[in-house]
Order: sequence, then C-alpha cells, then structure tokens
Amino acid sequence: GYVIQLAKADGITVVADAAAKDRELVERLGADVVLPRGEGFSEAVRERYPDGVDGLADGAVLNAAALPAVKDGGRMATVRGWDGGGRDRVTVVPVRVFAHALEWEALDRLRLQVEEGVLTLRVADVLPATQAGEAHRRLEAGGVRGRLVLQF
Repeated sequence: GYVIQLAKADGITVVADAAAKDRELVERLGADVVLPRGEGFSEAVRERYPDGVDGLADGAVLNAAALPAVKDGGRMATVRGWDGGGRDRVTVVPVRVFAHALEWEALDRLRLQVEEGVLTLRVADVLPATQAGEAHRRLEAGGVRGRLVLQF
C-alpha cells in the first residue's frame, strides 16, 4: 500500500496486483490498474503494456516470476534480499529498510507525507503489551492488513 501511495505522489502510473479480497483497498490506495494476484501476473502486465513496465516494486515476493513484466533496461526493487541472480536484462535492486534508517531527509519527507494525508498509516489492531504473543501469532498466521500496535 505504501508503494502505491508514494508512487502516485510522485506522478507514477501504478499497476498493482491484488487478491480479490484486497482489490477495493488497492484501488482506494490509488492504483491505476489492478490485476489479479498469482500466476499469470507478468503475462497480464504484458497484455496491457506489450514492452513491459519501466519499473516494478515486488512487495509480493514474486522475484523471478515478476521479471518478465519489466521491459529491457528497466528496474525492479525487491524485498528479502533477492538480487535477481545475475540477470542483466533488468537491474534488480534489493531494498533493505534498515539501510535507510539514518536518512533523516527522506524520513522527514515521509513524516510530512503522513501529516498531509498523502501516505496513510493502516492499523489493523491495538493490543495491550501483555498480548504481544497474540500479536506474533496473528502475524505468523498471515493475512493481517495493516500494523498491529502494542500499547504500553
């Protein structure tokens, strides 16, 4: 969701994938085109954009399966350290949040975007700190939409 909102704030056309249950949310966040999540994503992108897209932020951890959606010379940001395995058609950039922890100017820009409503923070639930174990169980089970906040 953050990638969609940040890209839209920078004037980028956003093509996103979403499970059926998340389609409305992804549209509300600002995606211009929403494609079904799962197998066939790259092919669906190429149907709309025959040459492929300029860039792709792979938050769904599709990795190699998403590469065909990107045009030759394009860029792909990945999470969890995947580096593209030495492919040279697309530049793969692994993104590690901790690597940006001291980039004060960028962090301040994010703060301003939150305050201005450009970037929305989604809280799934607020739990007392004594229920930290429950929060971990919910996260491990998957499907949490938004952040679980522990209140001390």
